[in-house]
Amino acid sequence: MKILEGKRGLVVGIANEQSIAAGCAKAFSLAGAKLAITYINEKSKAYVEPVATEVNAEMLLPLDVQDDSQLDAVFQRIASTWGELDFILHSIAYCPKDDLHGRVTDCSRIGFSQAMDISCHSFIRMARKAEPLMKNGGCLLTVSYYGAEKVVKHYNIMGPVKAALESSVRYLAAELGPAGIRVNALSPGPLQTRAASGIAFFDELINDARARAPKRQLVTIEDVGNIATGLVSDAAKSVTGNITFVDAGYHVLA
Repeated sequence: MKILEGKRGLVVGIANEQSIAAGCAKAFSLAGAKLAITYINEKSKAYVEPVATEVNAEMLLPLDVQDDSQLDAVFQRIASTWGELDFILHSIAYCPKDDLHGRVTDCSRIGFSQAMDISCHSFIRMARKAEPLMKNGGCLLTVSYYGAEKVVKHYNIMGPVKAALESSVRYLAAELGPAGIRVNALSPGPLQTRAASGIAFFDELINDARARAPKRQLVTIEDVGNIATGLVSDAAKSVTGNITFVDAGYHVLA
């Protein structure tokens, strides 16, 4: 039995076939889910469309989360097409390059605000839009990183931003739980994705994770997708407010 048979989900954050969100979308599809997928602009659409085709997405919609009208349009389309929504995967993060590569101490007000808005508050906005569509409960799932919990060299301002995202997961879980809506975050180990390539000295982070993780290996987008599938399924109906590590055990190390 496919554990997501009959479920309808929105996947936000696919940049290309190597994205964490792409690995999740493929796993959701294999588990039987119907999907709506977004792309940020026309340039990115060429990289997202092959994934949408592979997973037989029923909707492929533009979404720049800084544009409220586009966010409204996505949820209006879901409401008119499906009438309900069972889960969301939010896998987006952004910080201006100068702020990302600089010290937290030196982060600009504009850079911090933009990083928080795109990486964290967009998840809250999606939760608000999804709530009336999750008539029989559902699951909101976002993507964090170990740098939210511990200082990771070169992760810089994204550490505090992801910490805010993880705290938001807990508060949303408490608020939406009575409606049967679960809220969780994935915390994958470092992966060679386009988003990760913006982090300075990322190869060092990759090599350290491979050498020190208890399993002595890196995780894959397929690994993350499999865990994401379980979390949005009814098998995890009592799991909410969690940060789930998918990192070959790296997070247990001092």
